[in-house]
Amino acid sequence: MTMYLVAVAFLLILLVIAFIAFKLLKKTVKMAVRIAVVAIIIAVAVAGSAFFLLYGSSKPTTKPNPATTR
Repeated sequence: MTMYLVAVAFLLILLVIAFIAFKLLKKTVKMAVRIAVVAIIIAVAVAGSAFFLLYGSSKPTTKPNPATTR
């Protein structure tokens, strides 16, 4: 369950960063470069979220009970 939250949080944080980058680059860079930067950030967000969902959601392993020593 926590990996789902991590994946969603990762996606939302990078989407906010992409939006801020888009707004900050408004006056300094042409539209094509702005879109490319935002597309790269969104691609990283989607890939990272997918990674967390696919590989991070496995069940935790159980530790074997320690052997009793005398």
